[in-house]
Amino acid sequence: MEHYVTMYIHGNLGKACIPELIPNRVTDHTCPGGAPLSPSLTAPPVPLELTPAEQQQLGYMPLRDDYEVEYEQEAELLVSGLSVNYDDEDVELEMKRAHVDMYVRKLRERQRRKDVARDYNLVNAFLGREKKDKGSGGAGAGLAPPIVGSTSSGSGKRKITKEEREQRTKLRALCQFMAYREFEDFFDNMHKERILRAKVRELQRYRRNGITRLDESAEYEAARHKREKRKENKSSKRGSGGGGGGGAGIGIGGGANSGSGANSGGGASTIKEEGKDGEFSAIEHLPGFELLSDREKVLCNSLNLSPTRYLTVKTIIIKDHLQKRQGVPAKSRLPGYLDKMLKRRILNFLTESGWISRDAA
Repeated sequence: MEHYVTMYIHGNLGKACIPELIPNRVTDHTCPGGAPLSPSLTAPPVPLELTPAEQQQLGYMPLRDDYEVEYEQEAELLVSGLSVNYDDEDVELEMKRAHVDMYVRKLRERQRRKDVARDYNLVNAFLGREKKDKGSGGAGAGLAPPIVGSTSSGSGKRKITKEEREQRTKLRALCQFMAYREFEDFFDNMHKERILRAKVRELQRYRRNGITRLDESAEYEAARHKREKRKENKSSKRGSGGGGGGGAGIGIGGGANSGSGANSGGGASTIKEEGKDGEFSAIEHLPGFELLSDREKVLCNSLNLSPTRYLTVKTIIIKDHLQKRQGVPAKSRLPGYLDKMLKRRILNFLTESGWISRDAA
């Protein structure tokens, strides 16, 4: 048979004799997969695989796929006493049709709740099977979909953060309107959105620092890591030496000005690389804010300095520094609003960030 099909139907003889478009071909109008004309709609669902003890605990009857106590248990009372008589008036017939319609709606809602419980595997969750399967690692652990809030996703398992778990709990009411796969895809897409937003912020940070190609980012990250390592070593040495900068988390110089005089290193300390949302509310709406790096935002916020003024001072200091390195005599033309303390702290910041050498500070 296989030889005949291969040689005479799918072979050269079949290609020459059998037309590609066969006229009067019968079209199958039934649609698989739960469509309006699908034969699967009339097929009964597969009963739950439960032990006799679990069936007794739930009051589940597998041959009927029913429970002893259903949703709207008294729904049958709407139609149990109805009877159609030949002498019924139109009003009575309409009332009986309304009762039947109400009964059908309650049956649909009952079946919908059963489908939701089956889709989200709530029966196994109620019986504690999820925890047993995860603990034993048996073969049945991956057969049924996990309940809402689990660590399963469409592409495999990923760790769910505390924030996402809380968000799942808040949006649990949406489960009755979404299938399990749609609910999981919703949170997977939100996870992808967070990753893309973080990547966009990283690329914007590269652009603010003058990096226009991805192959330059590796060198920039390596240099930034070295700078952060040096600052951590300096801060640890300063702390062990008894310099005592207190507990300030965002010190930008002047952290130890109360007891000691201004020296070359006493006006600088570590600066947070990332700022929290709402931390720069005083300056985030000012022009030039988007041109600042994260550490520069912290600096301007702590100095109460507008971004445009800081960028002006930064440009003048770097330009004077380059002219001095080239041997060109340059006279400092700093603005009048810049006092000695602000100048010292900005110089220390630019020195730590690698914009100017230490001898210029």
